Amino acid sequence: MSSTGEPMSGTVEHEDDAELRWLDEQEKAAWTGLISLVLLLPGKLESPLRQEHGLTLFEYLVLSHLSEAPQRKLRMGELAFLASGSLSRLSNVTKRCERRGWVLRTPDPADGRYTLAELTDAGFDIVHLAAPTHLRAVRRIVLDSLNTNDQKALARIAQKLRIIPDDFG
Repeated sequence: MSSTGEPMSGTVEHEDDAELRWLDEQEKAAWTGLISLVLLLPGKLESPLRQEHGLTLFEYLVLSHLSEAPQRKLRMGELAFLASGSLSRLSNVTKRCERRGWVLRTPDPADGRYTLAELTDAGFDIVHLAAPTHLRAVRRIVLDSLNTNDQKALARIAQKLRIIPDDFG
């Protein structure tokens, strides 16, 4: 791409290039800000969890969502969505958590096509110990830098951009 944002000569043309709109400065700033958050923020939030509790951010999110669910149980698809991960990633993490005695997986008695993940008492204990560490990081890295209007705008934007999988529910 050239410095003007236009494709350089010799690039492959696509059918829909006629409708392609390059990012203006405001759009580029918004996109750059968002992608920086998406790529950099998880590592910053994970670091204290790893150091103090040996947990990844994804493991913590899985355990945390289970701890807040009715009877500490959720369908795996719902849990994957809430923890912002794929079913295969969630499956690998729940296997590790099962080996540690933190999670149990069972067929959903209401519909055997689904699998339930259930937080054990040991799993609840670890998420209870890790929660203050995570909360301090969230406040220090994210929330303390934002005023009330910024926090509301961030929540509104996140809601607009949320992608719900077809099989959610």
